[in-house]
Amino acid sequence: MPSPPPPDFAALSLAEIARLAEENRLPPVESWNPEHCGHSEMRIAADGTWFHQGSPIGRAAMVRLFSTILRREPDGRFVLVTPVEKLDIDVDDAPFTAVELKVDGEGRDARLAFRLNTGDLVVAGPEHAMRSEARGDGPRPYLHVRGGLEALIARSVYYELAEIALANGSVPPGVWSNGAFFALEETAS
Repeated sequence: MPSPPPPDFAALSLAEIARLAEENRLPPVESWNPEHCGHSEMRIAADGTWFHQGSPIGRAAMVRLFSTILRREPDGRFVLVTPVEKLDIDVDDAPFTAVELKVDGEGRDARLAFRLNTGDLVVAGPEHAMRSEARGDGPRPYLHVRGGLEALIARSVYYELAEIALANGSVPPGVWSNGAFFALEETAS
């Protein structure tokens, strides 16, 4: 049965977003360990577009379905997994893209909710951390989604986060969500 279309993000309150994110029932891919069967002939491009045999997958419902069986292996590979099959999938950067932001509250009391290109909803916080990598073309911000899978935060959404960081005057520049602080620049480890 096809998955229902994602809810209208703009019309949801942050409490509704948090509830929907908690209710999101995903297949137990972490408990499935079938034999490796080969390559899926699928790729997720850096912009979040899913391809099969070189052609974009145009049906959003198919992308949402495939995204629910995506897993990151301990060796860093990405696979699509079912109880009976495990297939590699190429991922150019991150498997998801955070395309929309909703903010509730300010400063340390803020909560930041993201809508992903797959329709998934994620509220940033201790279990869904944000991080940034310095790259030649500027910072690459990411949001932890689940099980080692991340979303690249779209440039327009990053600019919204930067405005929040500038407004709160934190050093280093960053944002708060669910009681956790996330620097928007790569920090030295």
